[in-house]
Parts: sequence; structure tokens; C-alpha cells
Amino acid sequence: MRFALVTLVALGWHSSLVAADNWPQWRGPNAAGVADKGNYPVAFSGEDGVVWKIDVPGAGSSSPVVWDDAIFLTTSDGGQDVLLCYGFDGKERWSKTLGPGEEGKHPKGTGANSSPLTDGNIVVAYFKGGRVACHDLAGNEKWQFNLQERYGENTLWWDLGTSPIFAAGNIVIAVLQAGDSYLVAIDPKNGEEVWKVKRQYERPEESDQAYTTPQVANIGGREVIVTWGADHLTGHDAKTGELIWESAGFNPKEEGMWRVIASHAMNDKVAVVPFGRGKFLAGVKLGGAGDVTESNRLWEEEVEGPDVPTPIISGDKVYTLSDKGRLECRDVNTGEELWAGALPKGGDKYFASPVLAGDTLYCVREDGTAFVVDVSDGFKLLTDKRGNELGERVVATPVPVRDRLLIRGDDHLFCFGADEDGPAADK
Repeated sequence: MRFALVTLVALGWHSSLVAADNWPQWRGPNAAGVADKGNYPVAFSGEDGVVWKIDVPGAGSSSPVVWDDAIFLTTSDGGQDVLLCYGFDGKERWSKTLGPGEEGKHPKGTGANSSPLTDGNIVVAYFKGGRVACHDLAGNEKWQFNLQERYGENTLWWDLGTSPIFAAGNIVIAVLQAGDSYLVAIDPKNGEEVWKVKRQYERPEESDQAYTTPQVANIGGREVIVTWGADHLTGHDAKTGELIWESAGFNPKEEGMWRVIASHAMNDKVAVVPFGRGKFLAGVKLGGAGDVTESNRLWEEEVEGPDVPTPIISGDKVYTLSDKGRLECRDVNTGEELWAGALPKGGDKYFASPVLAGDTLYCVREDGTAFVVDVSDGFKLLTDKRGNELGERVVATPVPVRDRLLIRGDDHLFCFGADEDGPAADK
């Protein structure tokens, strides 16, 4: 097993440092869902190819995050919000019970849907009941507060979906709901507000609600928080929260119940936005000022696309996984379909977002069946039609890091590795 030394890479426009071998937030660096090429596993199951697996207490749909040799995970256990830390060797280091929390409302949801956030100095956890808690990596509490007690009640119809991010050195959380919606930046040193801006749009019933996670773009040397929800894609200045631009036109017939779950995918030039509950996909140029609805729309396609899984942009391609297992690859700048394929059918849907390691795409169905696809030259299924069966339900997004694949199921956190002499991705 390769334990690489952590190499800090200054991103220039980004005020925080990230490590190339780490997975610091939901879907990895900048929530992109992309890892470097490595020796990742192809054939594995709940018993085979397992480096280790841990019994995780309680319930949660959050993904693990990784920094150096530490893995952080949230759970809701016995009505309590809990933050867990494991070593990369699979041994528990510490467990912190933070206080009473809220249980999930949706049959597939929990009180611990949001993934933690770390920068190598602190780890931040966010729970459905509004708790935001900050600890150092040894598990010592630095601060905590309740976002809903500070700013107002949660009015989402269903369970929390968004995860916190870092932007301009601050922790940023998006609250996109019925009624008061906002972005807020929190000082990581003390938990105090740095700025808070209203992000409210009058929309038809439930179409104002979103379960998405923002991303950060470098647009003309300016750090911009790009957020998708309430039928609008917006760009806010990461330092001040100022609204720079907004793009609408994603709900021209004013449909109700068009809440959004899948986040947008993006690079520093283009965002790809899934909307219409999986029926449409649009490419939007990033940048400009004011209302850029018409000027920045690059393309729009009617698709069998994702309602829940977030797309991936890698290079000049965007990959989408529909809830029913259809994979499509499109040109990110034109929307042209380059290829499409279908994963073997099953009775369950895909709620976990796909992740890409080099040219290898990992897709995990709710019933715990994982499929591995080589996307280097079209659609090539690497697993057999039965897939890799973990033996338990999976909703959390997988984590490919340091030649290991971490998958959080209903009961366990799995760590899979490629056998030295067996099948591996990008070997």
C-alpha cells in the first residue's frame, strides 16, 4: 500500500491549501468528483478485495473525507449527532458525540447527510438539526453553534443535502429553501459570521428548494462561489458575498416541484447544470455581470439525465449518470453527445454520485452494487453484469484516494484495494 507524503499545493487564487493525495470534502477537491489516475480496484465485494471494513454506528448518508492518515465521517446515532475519526489503517481513533440531533424524514435520508470538511487543521461537521461543529484533527472541539437558531428554521420539505465548502479562507454553507434562503461565510477560527447574503427567488411550490453543494471557480483571477438552486445559477464574490451574476431560464414553464438534488459540475469556464428532475442538461459560460441568462447560455439538451447523481467534468468532457443507470459523455462546450451506455439493470436507482479516478468511473447503485467503467475511449464495462455486490445499501458517494476506494454503506465503511496480481483500474 502506498502512503504518500502529503504534498501541499498552493492554488494561488484559492486562499486555502489542499493536498494532492487528500479528499477534503464531498466529491473531493472542489467537489469535482475527480481523482488522479492510480492503481484502483475493479473486482471487489463485501468480502473480497477488502483491505478493511468498519462497523459504523447509527445512520448516515454522508461520505468520508480524508486528510493525511485520518478519515472523518458523520453519523446520527441514537438521536445524537456524532463525528467519527478513523486511521487509514481502519482503526478507530476517536468518536465525539456532539449533542441531540434530528432524524431523517425521507425513507432514504438521515440526520447526517452532509459530508464533513477539512483543510488539514480542522474538521467541520454539519447536521440536519442545524449543528455546525469544528474540531481539530485530534478531536478537540474548537467551537460549535446551531445555524437554524442563529438564522431561522429549516423549511426544506426533506432532509438536508448540501455540504459545507471552503472559499476565501472561510467555511461557506448554502441554505436554499422555502422562505429565507442565503449563503453564509463562517470564520474557521471562532465560528463567527464573516458575511451573509440573501439568495432568495420567488418560485413555484418546492421549486425554490435545493439540496446542492456550491463550488468555487477562478474567474478572471477572482474567487467566485457558484451555486445552483431555485432555478438559478449564481456567482457570488467569495470574499464579500456580493452577487456578481445570475443565470435563469431553467424553468420556463414555471413548473412546481422542480426542486434540485444533483449539483452542477464545472471547471473555471463552464458549468453544466442538470434540471427539470433529470429531463434537461444545460451548459452555461461562467462570468459576466448582472443577468447573464441569454448571453452565457452555451447549449441545452433534453436528456435521460440525473435527478440525484451529480455530473462530472474532466477535461473537455462531461459525464452524467442517470438515476436509472444511463451513462452519457458530452462535449462540455457544445453539449454534443460523444457516447452513451447503460449499466446493467437492477431494481434500485443510483443516489450516490459517480466518481472518476483517471479514466475509470465508479458508479454505485442503492442496493450496494458497484459498476466500474473505463471511459478512456467510449463506454467499456470492466465489471461483469452482476457488478460488485457489497451486500448492503449504499447512498453515499464513493471516495477514491491513494489507490484505495472507500465506500460507506448502511452498516460499514469499506476500504477496497487492488490485488497486486489481480485486476486493477489504470494499472
